[in-house]
This record gives sequence, structure tokens and C-alpha cells, in this order.
Amino acid sequence: MAKFHTLKVAELSRPTEESVAVTFEIPGDLREEFAFTQGQHLTLKKEIDGEDTRRSYSICSCPIDEKLTVAIKKLEGGRFSTWANEDLKEGDEIEVNPPHGHFYVPLDPENANSYVAFASGSGITPIMSIIETTLRTEPESEFTLFYGNRRTGSIIFQEELEALKNRYMGRFSLYHVLSKERQESDLFNGRIDEEKIQGYARRFFDPESVDHYFTCGPEEMMLAVQSELKNLGVPEDRIHLELFTSPVGKLGGKEKEVKHEKAHAEITVVLDGNSLTFPYDSDKSILDVAFDNGADLPYACKGGVCSTCVCKVEEGEVEMDVNYALEPDELKRGLVLSCQSYPKTDKVKLNFDV
Repeated sequence: MAKFHTLKVAELSRPTEESVAVTFEIPGDLREEFAFTQGQHLTLKKEIDGEDTRRSYSICSCPIDEKLTVAIKKLEGGRFSTWANEDLKEGDEIEVNPPHGHFYVPLDPENANSYVAFASGSGITPIMSIIETTLRTEPESEFTLFYGNRRTGSIIFQEELEALKNRYMGRFSLYHVLSKERQESDLFNGRIDEEKIQGYARRFFDPESVDHYFTCGPEEMMLAVQSELKNLGVPEDRIHLELFTSPVGKLGGKEKEVKHEKAHAEITVVLDGNSLTFPYDSDKSILDVAFDNGADLPYACKGGVCSTCVCKVEEGEVEMDVNYALEPDELKRGLVLSCQSYPKTDKVKLNFDV
């Protein structure tokens, strides 16, 4: 896991009144480290009101353009999002961790695939990068987007999406779903739910012929998309989900909070080639205990969502409470989320250089 780097804000723009798009200036010696794949995200770090504040935000720009941009929607009570929307200026500096995440599928110019995405609100940010990159990389592929918002004025990247629709006419289909603004068809009024997905599948795409589905947004919507697509016969490995807020329901994890008894172990963590060994005598996560012992490990959400704290178990065993970020093949390779990990053996070694 790479370190945070200080990056300068090169440009700010306003996709909506309640959001800001932040483009970073990437020095030449960091270009390789900050190269990204469509659908990945960044972890930003800033001291705000004397407190170390870290948040993960999706990259919305296209990697082909070598431009690194994230969109930050202002949330009520959100410390980082409020600061970014109200106080951040061009020329300011922010600590940024290099891109990570796996909310994408490999692209190939020879593909002639069909893709469908469901997004809501700021969930459009990774989808925006995925759509543009796919259309530009795979000239024979087509993409369909169903995008939910409250009103027309709250649609993030509205102009950019319309421009893509015009540029890739016949290959990119765009449908807006509004919950607080009436449209002619009931299919596009309200929220994206199971009933609407059934209607979309009847009219706009054949569920079994779509190669990949992407969904990003509130947990309720994502559960609806996942559940209904499975009911329509779509294999689970074709459905890709991205979540950045701590879930309130059962998406990918346990339904109730797990209470851990105090345990005793010896923990070794490896970061940037350096190792630190310390005693574990706690009921807290390994990440939290590592911080108590002076280890400055990477993290952002501490909710098992963003994968910033991912590491590999090289000795011993751990138990994770929840996992909203790692795929089954990554778990098989021994990767875990340290913010959700607790020791099951007397000795545990975690390598963050993965």
C-alpha cells in the first residue's frame, strides 16, 4: 500500500450547486503511481479543525485523458465534503493516497459487449469514468445507464452525460429517473427499485445478454438491483457493486454488530518494507491497536467499505466482522481489511505492501 502524497489542486468546477469536482496536478515523478483504472477511487486526507480527516472519493475522469478528478457531493454534517465544497481553493494542497479499488472489468478493443449501469446521486462518479472509458476503448460495445436523482437540477454531470449521448449515438442510452420531479412515463418517476428494474428489462435490455452490470448509490437501491437481476437469471459474477458509505442493512455483511472478547496475541505489520511488532491485548480491531502502538497504517472509512486498509495475512489467522470491499478471489489470496480484523491465533503477521 503506497503512502499519501501531497498534491496541488489544479482546477475546481461545479457539476451542481451542492458538489465540487476537484482536479489534481500530478508531478512527473508520480504519474506512474497515480495512473488509474476506470472505476477506482482515491483516499484524501486533510487536517480539518485540528482533526485528521480521511475520506474516499471515486475518480470521475477518464484515464485515457491522463486527468485525475474526483467529485465531492456536500453532505449534511459531512466534515470533509463541507470543507471541500465551501473552503477548498485552486492551488490548495491535499494529502492523497494513490488510486485503488476493483470496481471495473478489463476492457479490450476487440470486445462487442453490452453493459448496463444503475446509479443514484453521487454514485454516478465511478460510473461516469467507466462509461466514457468503455465507449472510447471498445468501439463495438454499447452502454445503457439508468440514473436516479431527486430533480433535474441535482443531476451531477448532466451536460457531460448528454455530450456522451450525442457523441456515441446508438451506443450510449441514457435514462433519468427523478423522485421529486414529474416526468411523462411512470417508469422514470420515483426511485429505482425492483419493479422498475423489471420494467427496464422488458423494454430496454435483455438481462441474460448483458455482459456486465454496474451499480453505485444508496444501499437500498443497490440491494434492489442485485436482488432483481439475480431473479432475472443474471449470474452473480456479472453484477458489480460499489459502496462508499457504511451500510445500515445487510449488504455483503453480518446483520448485527459483533461483540469481541478481549484477546491476547503478538501482531507484526509490514508497511513500505518496514516491520513493527507489538502486543495485542484488546477487543479492538488490529488497525486500531496498531495505531495505539505508533503504526501509521493506511485507512479511510473504518467501515469495511473502501479497501484502503487492505493487507495480506502472511502468518496466523484473523476474523473479519464485515467485508463490503474484497472479492472472493482476493479473500482466497489471503487479503483482509485490517479495520475489520481480529486475531484468531497467538501470532499474526499482516503485510500492507500488496
